[in-house]
Amino acid sequence: MKRRKFLRQTVHTYKRLKKSWRKPRGSTSKLRRHMKPKGLRPVIGYRTPKTTRFLHPSGFKEILVFNLKDLERIDSKNEAVKIGSSVGKRKRGEILKKAEEKKIKVLNH
Repeated sequence: MKRRKFLRQTVHTYKRLKKSWRKPRGSTSKLRRHMKPKGLRPVIGYRTPKTTRFLHPSGFKEILVFNLKDLERIDSKNEAVKIGSSVGKRKRGEILKKAEEKKIKVLNH
């Protein structure tokens, strides 16, 4: 399912504004008053289905790994691995080799 992009109010008008969502707070704001042509607002109705929630765009569930022991519990059909940022170069290489042997997908190799 494609996720909608909720843009900040008047982001198209000013170059300096970031595109990330900010709640409209002005008393006369058309977007705050839910006037339709002024843009979309995030509401609970846009929530993703339970089956696809918390999944990586590749369709795998992300599991954070810090050592070789963590790799043993991974199901390669449904789960993919993300190596922790604090893992060093040597241990990262070992994890990558072991993951390749077990045919586990690594998201940040």
